[in-house]
Amino acid sequence: MKELEDYIIQRGTVKEGDVLKVDAFLNHQCDVGLFDRMGEEWARLFAGKRVDKILTIEASGIGIACVTARHFGSVPVVFAKKYQSINLDGEQYCTTIHSYTKQTDFHVIVGKRFLTPGEHVIIIDDFLANGCALNGLIEICEAAGVVIEGIGIAIEKGFQNGGRELRERGYDLQSLAIVESMDAATGAIEFR
Repeated sequence: MKELEDYIIQRGTVKEGDVLKVDAFLNHQCDVGLFDRMGEEWARLFAGKRVDKILTIEASGIGIACVTARHFGSVPVVFAKKYQSINLDGEQYCTTIHSYTKQTDFHVIVGKRFLTPGEHVIIIDDFLANGCALNGLIEICEAAGVVIEGIGIAIEKGFQNGGRELRERGYDLQSLAIVESMDAATGAIEFR
């Protein structure tokens, strides 16, 4: 998606350690118009697929998933929570996900009543690098007995293994921008 690539070039920042900072429009301050056009593009890419729900993970995926849901007939959005709270009741699907940027493990939870066996879902998230978060969501989907129709990613770091491994496993992975390389010293970003 050329528009997203332009946003990344103009408003993103490359940091040491293969970190791409896009908080000006994607995961701190949200450009809702851009989110809407991203959702429209995923609807085009996943056209003809049955979508009962959209699944994401808190926090950065929620805004993108909610706006995207409108393009799939306003289907419900379910988000995996990273923290247990007193508001989470009933049985839950749980997994552990390692966060590269936060350098910590999160116990991720989805209430069983929100994913029904046989439902068809699309997973939406902001970033894909090594695939830890996505693999956790896939694990939850498998435990719930839901069908993963596709995975929509805003920005994929193509120089890391996550996307390649998911595609090799047969998932319909649609990333709107794939960063092939980036250089913290120069700020240069190249796309696939």
